Amino acid sequence: MTEPGRAPHPQGNNPDRQRPGDGAPLAQPHYAQAPLAPASQPLAAPAYAAAGGTGAPGAPSPEYWMHAPPVKHRHKGTGLKVTNIILLCVLILVTAGTLTVFAWSIGVSVFLICGALAMIPLSICVAALVWIDRWEPEPKTALLLGFCWGAGMAVITTLILGSWVQPLLLIASNASTDSDVIGAVVQAPLVEELCKGAGVLLLFFLRRRTFDGPIDGLVYAGIIAAGFAFTENILYFGNAWAEGDGLAGALVGTFVMRGLMSPFAHVMFTGALGICVGYAARRGGTAMVLGAWAVGLIPAMLLHGLWNGLTFIGGSFFVMYLMLQVPIFVSFIGVIVLLRRSEAKLTRERLADYVPSGWFSPQEVPMLATGSGRRHALTWAKSFGAGPAMKELIRLATRLAFTRNRLLVDAKGAPGRAGAARFTAAQAQELELLNRSTATRGELLGQHAAALWRARQLQASRYQPNWPPHS
Repeated sequence: MTEPGRAPHPQGNNPDRQRPGDGAPLAQPHYAQAPLAPASQPLAAPAYAAAGGTGAPGAPSPEYWMHAPPVKHRHKGTGLKVTNIILLCVLILVTAGTLTVFAWSIGVSVFLICGALAMIPLSICVAALVWIDRWEPEPKTALLLGFCWGAGMAVITTLILGSWVQPLLLIASNASTDSDVIGAVVQAPLVEELCKGAGVLLLFFLRRRTFDGPIDGLVYAGIIAAGFAFTENILYFGNAWAEGDGLAGALVGTFVMRGLMSPFAHVMFTGALGICVGYAARRGGTAMVLGAWAVGLIPAMLLHGLWNGLTFIGGSFFVMYLMLQVPIFVSFIGVIVLLRRSEAKLTRERLADYVPSGWFSPQEVPMLATGSGRRHALTWAKSFGAGPAMKELIRLATRLAFTRNRLLVDAKGAPGRAGAARFTAAQAQELELLNRSTATRGELLGQHAAALWRARQLQASRYQPNWPPHS
């Protein structure tokens, strides 16, 4: 790897500028710039700082490359943060209370066994969701809030609403249909998807700044569904234990069918809703999101009803499973692959918007916005102990790209007072992310320069002749 050269000229025509190695960011100019304006407005010209200079290549001290950290401003979203914390605490208590009641109803020893079994499909789902969310990870507190909504609040509301809805459905069917079929194929999909979907809508309003697209919707919906399935599995495993009079046969059969053959069932059902909400969040405002939420309930309920209906369809369950559920699962994987590619494409396009104004270099865009570029960048940074700084730069750049996209979408519409406030907040977030990205880049280049400086000092000490000679 080559040492980063002098800071690039604002016009990009400095002949002394050196090209970094693979995965190495270019040094940024020592001047401040305004954030990129919306696409409907002209680009702002760079505002040069009064102090500082480009210096000379091969500076003897690594401090030459260090940037001052950005000034931290007090955000206006304190009330929303407090609301998130309070709601998270409430949901944790609701979840703990729900599990305590179930433990009391089925017995503590049985609850512990069933809970351990339910942890297996939960672990599978969480690991898959973390992999899906690698490109732009969601805040852990938001994921915890979603899990608690699914494992606690959604379960409680499902039990309450289900006791009201099922009698109404039986009356509407004129008792011509088996109550078990009505409960499994109609009532369960209707009530459960509504209760889980309410959590997706709640997370959109609470975490609007990080709810940027279909993948985000899928991850938030998936973690809610995983929490719901965790609690539901404990109940099903406990019922199987009771019906089998403590024998393992019935419990093992239920575990295989729910925990191993269909661990992603609820994730797929609610995930379809989350994808619709996430797509609307990327393309429009609150009204579009609410409409997409209502539309997304349809595929969620249909998939849920189809899965539950397999039990009542004539013929072999396993044959129907292979003919219907496996192709649906494979199709779902294909959709996820396409969505991940679209996220990478959007990141490249939006980061490229900052190249003309000098916030990012043309070489840095593929480094930060492609899978291979990120791998090479992390390998390069880890070679001198700057892996965490590179990870932070990648995270900030990705968040910046999605913030930029939200600004462009909002600029196309005719927002009211609330929309204008969101646009102003997004602009402030954009400037903050730009400053933090610049500071993180400076830290990264500083660590690289320090590593090279230490290596050169060590090399010089080894090969320096002993002078004067000893007598």
